[in-house]
Amino acid sequence: MITRYLLRNFSSITPICHHFILRQLSSSDHNLSAVEYEKIANETLESLTETFENIVEKHKLSTDVSYSNGVLTVELNKYGTYVINKQTPNRQLWLSSPFTGPKRYDFIDQTWIYKHDGISLYELLNKEISNIFKNDKNINFKTCSYGKKS
Repeated sequence: MITRYLLRNFSSITPICHHFILRQLSSSDHNLSAVEYEKIANETLESLTETFENIVEKHKLSTDVSYSNGVLTVELNKYGTYVINKQTPNRQLWLSSPFTGPKRYDFIDQTWIYKHDGISLYELLNKEISNIFKNDKNINFKTCSYGKKS
């Protein structure tokens, strides 16, 4: 009976804890104006494009890096294709990764964070791209615009 009572109480506490954690992470800058969001998102995507282009050039890969109309596409041949795009209505950046699938990033504390795990866009890219180019210790997406907090 005591065990049942504790479990019942625990299950009623869990949603409260979960709600608290999500509320902490959801202090995103959704109050960004459309102009601010566009500026931040464009700066981010342009700096990510430049970083990907430098990596591709350094490794002399015949891949395609393109940025147009708010969509960054990076085709890494046998490794697959990354797509990072603006999602203006939600004030988010969306990532499609060949390794981890889709993720939606919110602008929180001056960086792009995936709320479900608290990992920044830059941390994820560092990990995944470093795994592809194991010999390159200089891959660092944290130097991109708004990547400093990662």
